[in-house]
Amino acid sequence: MKVLHVITGLAAGGAEQQLRLLCAHSGVQCEVAVLTNPGLVAEAIAAGGTPVVDIGMRSNRDIRALGRLVRLMRSGRYDCVHTHLFRAGLFGRLAARIARVPRVVATEHSLGASHIEGRPVSRRGIRTLYRFGESLGDRTIAVSRHTADIMLSWGIPASKVTVVPNGIDSAELRFSARRRAEVRAELGIGPATPLVAGCGRLVSGKRFEVLLEAVAKYRTHEALLIGSGPAEGELRRAAGELGIADRVHFTGEVSDVPGLLSAADVLASPSAEETYGLAIIEALACGLPVVYAACPALEERADALGPWARRTEPTAERFAEAIDDVLAVRGPLATASSRTAWPVVDVYDIRRLVSQIESLYSLTGEANR
Repeated sequence: MKVLHVITGLAAGGAEQQLRLLCAHSGVQCEVAVLTNPGLVAEAIAAGGTPVVDIGMRSNRDIRALGRLVRLMRSGRYDCVHTHLFRAGLFGRLAARIARVPRVVATEHSLGASHIEGRPVSRRGIRTLYRFGESLGDRTIAVSRHTADIMLSWGIPASKVTVVPNGIDSAELRFSARRRAEVRAELGIGPATPLVAGCGRLVSGKRFEVLLEAVAKYRTHEALLIGSGPAEGELRRAAGELGIADRVHFTGEVSDVPGLLSAADVLASPSAEETYGLAIIEALACGLPVVYAACPALEERADALGPWARRTEPTAERFAEAIDDVLAVRGPLATASSRTAWPVVDVYDIRRLVSQIESLYSLTGEANR
């Protein structure tokens, strides 16, 4: 079977990393088409042996990009097109139908009750476009039950929605004492200084200002924000106003997330709404305790909860209290030499989940014949 994955962009991000893992562990022949902004993840996918084609889309109204996608799909003779993210889901599925690709699958990575990919969904036009894109596909993978429920509330037929959670490569995320020491030395952080990490795109919906406010309540704690995004300037200003600018470290877009997580002592995720909560699962795989406001990946599994994962209200006061609690479970000094993954991460092993996804390619084909 030959599959073309179509994704909006390939800068560092959760959906983008999921595609990288899917290609790396796939049992079928994969190629990737990126509509715009090929970045670090595009380089990683190509380095792993999967061809990546840059469609060069200039805007949402660039119809020529649709033509380039159609020609690629016709010449590639793909058995299935698998789309990722909103713009790719719309253009990729439309191109697949024009090119008469027999199977069309999508993954819904970023749909929330009030947003999609960080953008408000209050406008009727967004929902209309979303439903139109869904009408062009055979099956959509929701990364959580929460996401599936939102899709159903938007009028997507239950028969078209399958829940398959995001996956992680535990070996890739394993704690590294060497990288912990190296990263802390590079950032000028002492070996025993409590370091609170936030990981994800720096946008207002992630509410990383709550993390900064919580860190400001301590004299010794420092913060590490892993990622880039339009809210970085605002967060830098907030750190200055809180008087902790010298204790907040911004990494920008990076590929070595495991190394940065190894340097931290706790992950804080103040976002009040998450589609999945991938950064939290990745932190648990690195042996970090976590404090979070929302994480469907944990909330939908009662057996996944434990003292190392504390859910709390997204306020600075509650987050500061919770950080104290989880650090008591596995403190900074204990992490300096060794740290093992928390048991829950076995559920999300990418190898298990790839087989579930690829079985849908075949099921979709049977339904179309």
